[in-house]
Amino acid sequence: MSKLQEVAAAVEKGKSKIVAGLVEEALAEGSSAVEILNSMIDAMSVVGEKFQRNEIFVPEMLVAARAMKKGVEPLKPLLADAGAPKAGKVIIGTVAGDLHDIGKNLVAMMIESAGFEVIDLGVDVPAEKFVEAVENDPEVNIVAVSALLTTTMPSMKTVVEALNASPARSRFKIMVGGAPITQEFCDEIGADYYTTDAASAAQKAKEIA
Repeated sequence: MSKLQEVAAAVEKGKSKIVAGLVEEALAEGSSAVEILNSMIDAMSVVGEKFQRNEIFVPEMLVAARAMKKGVEPLKPLLADAGAPKAGKVIIGTVAGDLHDIGKNLVAMMIESAGFEVIDLGVDVPAEKFVEAVENDPEVNIVAVSALLTTTMPSMKTVVEALNASPARSRFKIMVGGAPITQEFCDEIGADYYTTDAASAAQKAKEIA
């Protein structure tokens, strides 16, 4: 097994403690930072596919995403120097009145693992903050909006309406998700895409970008 394959396998199995060391060894053997990053992104794609086939579940996906995060750490300065292209930039947040963040955090980790830069606005985020974040950063091409309660679905509608009214609307897509959200609700409020889980959110982000 090559060192790149070892890195990918460590990410896929969620081996957080050894992945950074394997990344350092791969660099020492001559693999580039971009090659190593791509091997980890591929591993996370496999993790996402396994999740969608119900072969693994949320805990396994979380540990894999955490392992990837550890693996990326030693690469960050090298990727910056190499001017490594990002897949895109995503703003994510849970809407006003909703303090749930586990689903949102998992989506953020999976999207980041797919090679995107992620700006996490946190929870209980008002519509104005989403709009301000996207208008202040011309590189943003996806806004991901989460709601975990039926009572905060109207807040999601408010966020999407505000984003749709933004003069910057033509340069970004709106993704929505969360336990009570459906494709029908997505269409009704004027969002672009609905995804059912973190793995499909990352997959959709790659399609959009």
